[in-house]
Amino acid sequence: MNFFKVMFTLLLMLVAGCGSVPVEEYRDERPALDLRRYFDGTIDAWGMFQDRSGKLVKRFTVRIDARWSGNTGTLDEHFEYSDGSKSRRVWKLERINENRYRGTADDVVGAATGELYGNALRWQYVLKLDIDGRVWEVDFDDWMYLMDDQVMLNRSVMSKYGVRLGEVTLSFRRRP
Repeated sequence: MNFFKVMFTLLLMLVAGCGSVPVEEYRDERPALDLRRYFDGTIDAWGMFQDRSGKLVKRFTVRIDARWSGNTGTLDEHFEYSDGSKSRRVWKLERINENRYRGTADDVVGAATGELYGNALRWQYVLKLDIDGRVWEVDFDDWMYLMDDQVMLNRSVMSKYGVRLGEVTLSFRRRP
């Protein structure tokens, strides 16, 4: 009987994780997000990771040096964590069309895909994370919302095999 309860709970978790609002729902939201405009120059960000229970596990800051050449962008991210550790990720972005983007980075499996409508960007990818000396491939479902010309909020759900592991929350601010 216990086995069936566990299987039923896992099935509910998988089904609950499948639904999502289509990014097109935000097509009329303003201000409209233009990735090439927003991610141009230096952007500062403050973030945190919370596990699936909501416990704050790690805090961090990010400095992003961003530039574009035509439809190709580079986001050079410098992370500094609350425990004093540091890391870096360099994204190469490509604008496919008005609403679609593609991105790569050394610790991203394959390519990230992005859809942009109105003030919202949905960015999905698999990230290689080093956890206690072992590399895990974790699914990220990022939602970014432009609040005004300088501030953007980001909420990311991390999962593995459809099971929610936790969330990353970020606040971005463009430097004047």
